[in-house]
Amino acid sequence: MPTLSRWRTGHAQPADIQKQNERSVLIDGLGVGIVTGVSTFLSVFLTRLGASPFLVGLLTALPALTGMLLAIPAGRFLERQRNMAPWYSWPRAMVQGSFVLMGLIPFFVSQQITVYAVIVIWALVTIPQTIVNITFTVVMGAVAGPRRRQYLMSRRWSVLGATTAITVAAIGAFLDNVPFPLNYQIVFIASFVGGALSFFFSRRLTIPDNPPPQRDVVQQSLSAYLSDMLAVLREPSPFSRFVISAFVFNLGMMMALPLFPLYWVRQLNASDFWIGLINTTNNGVLLVAYFIWTALTRRKGNVLALRICVFGLVLYPLLTALTPRVEPLVFYAALAGIFGAGLNLVLFDISLSTAPPERTAAYIALYQLTTYIATLVAPLVGTLLADLFGYTPALLTGAAFRLAGAILFVWLGVGVTSERPRAVQTA
Repeated sequence: MPTLSRWRTGHAQPADIQKQNERSVLIDGLGVGIVTGVSTFLSVFLTRLGASPFLVGLLTALPALTGMLLAIPAGRFLERQRNMAPWYSWPRAMVQGSFVLMGLIPFFVSQQITVYAVIVIWALVTIPQTIVNITFTVVMGAVAGPRRRQYLMSRRWSVLGATTAITVAAIGAFLDNVPFPLNYQIVFIASFVGGALSFFFSRRLTIPDNPPPQRDVVQQSLSAYLSDMLAVLREPSPFSRFVISAFVFNLGMMMALPLFPLYWVRQLNASDFWIGLINTTNNGVLLVAYFIWTALTRRKGNVLALRICVFGLVLYPLLTALTPRVEPLVFYAALAGIFGAGLNLVLFDISLSTAPPERTAAYIALYQLTTYIATLVAPLVGTLLADLFGYTPALLTGAAFRLAGAILFVWLGVGVTSERPRAVQTA
């Protein structure tokens, strides 16, 4: 069996380390799923405390704004770190631990002050969250290597989705039986269980050390570094073609995101039952969808799955905008969940396969920057279009951006390679 030091210099990963890593990844996903389920109630908590729509909107806007400002500097910092694993586990623990702090605050201050305190805490944790968003892709890609990463991520995301769904259902039943705000406080404080589980097992991940950064990169000023990274997008490389196509597609994804619930409620007068059924269906299909797409990419590669998923996701806002009844939306949500699962898998794999191995952190940070821009700008544009022209034209515009991104994926040959599909190891 190769020693750890030999593995770090490029030899195959020892079997015992691989098994420990994969077990840790899945249990980490279980912990993340618990905290994710809790986090879905944060906006409801603020609303019940009397927060204005603007303050509730900051829960989405602040992470995107911070990411836009810090993604490239964070990528530069991470590129210089010898090992990436601690920069995944510790910042994530800070983000997850913030919910415990939010649950404790109402014991000491009024509800009005609690609203602003929660927003301040959320603003602060967007800094470690930006680091997590970069290191997640790098660490998860390094844990299993190119041949197993899709298989491992399909299992992790299935575990996370199931845990989140169960957590949300349990919390919903609990909240109705305990007075406010104590009910939300208990839920947030109890999220410590998921955070501790995630932290303990993510700390056990063992991945190869990063190659030392090039001297010219280390000596660059931040402005020169930023200019060089943005110049990457002007190069005719597989990575730049991937990022540009994904950015346009993400504009369409994010533009429609806030419009769906508005259309359900204000256009179709959907009841809470139907809204719950739509969301449950959308998340429920993920449990099997990831395995379906893993099997397909194992045989056919990423390109076919990518093209099926991006064109499939064009249908969701398009069909929603053209549907006058709520019942078909459950079927549309199921399709969106299936296509969304496949897209998550292939974008994860393509982002890693097109980034230079010696500069993965920096390139993933650049990709994250474009995602943050889409996340911040597109929902504002979508809701503005809805106010000016109505929900149907706004949803159709979102579908048009998705279609433009899907065409770019095909036209620019994203994911196309001369290599045969990798044989994914499943055991």
